[in-house]
Amino acid sequence: MDVYFLLFSLLFPRTVLVIYLLFFPNLFPPNSVPQWAEILLGVVLPRMLILLYISENMGVNNVWFAAHLLMMILTYLGGSRATRRRRMRTGD
Repeated sequence: MDVYFLLFSLLFPRTVLVIYLLFFPNLFPPNSVPQWAEILLGVVLPRMLILLYISENMGVNNVWFAAHLLMMILTYLGGSRATRRRRMRTGD
């Protein structure tokens, strides 16, 4: 897998998937995910799709898999302390 794909997808997963699909199709990670699942996961849960790509190509015992898994957990559980403080101030 391309290092730039892995690095930039940590911060902008949906954007990186679209850019690589349109402009760098030869660098897009090979996978066995059905096309309908790629579209659905790419729209709804792009981080999960990237985790599937990493697990198929590099295995789950990899630093990139751990980094993306940690970023997914932080993103979906609310982020950082600043995010929680902001929510407490606005009353959400």
